Amino acid sequence: MKISVDRSVCQGHAQCEDAAPEVFEVDDDALVVLRTENPPAGLRPKVEDAVRWCPVEAIRVEDD
Repeated sequence: MKISVDRSVCQGHAQCEDAAPEVFEVDDDALVVLRTENPPAGLRPKVEDAVRWCPVEAIRVEDD
């Protein structure tokens, strides 16, 4: 699984960080930052929640 984020779309709602803090954080500019681009498969449910809960669809997940 590979994650990408579009920081130009992010509005800093932090839903991703709430869903998967191991993978996402919101920086001082209130924009999403990836902690890891390729998280372990065990985090997939949390990452999928983050994608689903992002109100601006700034997160993408691709299978390797």
